[in-house]
Amino acid sequence: MTDDTVRVWLVERTYSDDEQNIIILTYATTDGQQYFRKERSLTSFSDVRDTTAAVDADPENLGSTDPEDREAYATEAQRMAAEHDPNDVI
Repeated sequence: MTDDTVRVWLVERTYSDDEQNIIILTYATTDGQQYFRKERSLTSFSDVRDTTAAVDADPENLGSTDPEDREAYATEAQRMAAEHDPNDVI
């Protein structure tokens, strides 16, 4: 992490309803206030890309978490931070 980035932790992994083979990874700050969303398209069964416990995101790419999700995101981000190193493959 640098002074120009914010560490966010994996809090949710879902599959897109709209398109096939899209995985949506949601990372959040440990206070649950902000989130970072990453979409991945899987092009084949052999397309393997690791998902890490945390990523360092540009603050401009963070969104404000919906109030109803904040507590759950904070709880999960704090759990991930306590149990994993940022580069652990999840």
